[in-house]
Amino acid sequence: MSLERWIRLIAGTFILTSLALSQVHSVYWLWFTAFVGANLFQSALTRWCLMEDILRKLGVREGRG
Repeated sequence: MSLERWIRLIAGTFILTSLALSQVHSVYWLWFTAFVGANLFQSALTRWCLMEDILRKLGVREGRG
């Protein structure tokens, strides 16, 4: 799987998990949802993503696959 697809998968998982936790445990989990959204927004503007750096260090390759 490509680096971009990993990032989308992780971001989507974080958002869905935090939304579920906000319904089950505490509404404050929505702050985590906002954090993920803000990071997606920031990475679109700056072309820098911390998760991308982490995944590269873990050996995830760019491109197709």
